[in-house]
Amino acid sequence: MKRKLQPETIFKIALILAAAASFVFSISLYFSADKTDIAGRLNGIYVGIWVPSILALGALVIGGKKQS
Repeated sequence: MKRKLQPETIFKIALILAAAASFVFSISLYFSADKTDIAGRLNGIYVGIWVPSILALGALVIGGKKQS
């Protein structure tokens, strides 16, 4: 018997995967830059800021659905 995943569960999994991918991409950008490449390091930090933004957006969407 196969269980169908609920749309909310699929959304949560997608959010976690997007946040994890952003985190890994941020780490790779930051550490692949040379020590003198300030712009490369800043790009890694910028992408790292996406992680809490993605998770906060997901919390907002999921929390909004439960209230209505």
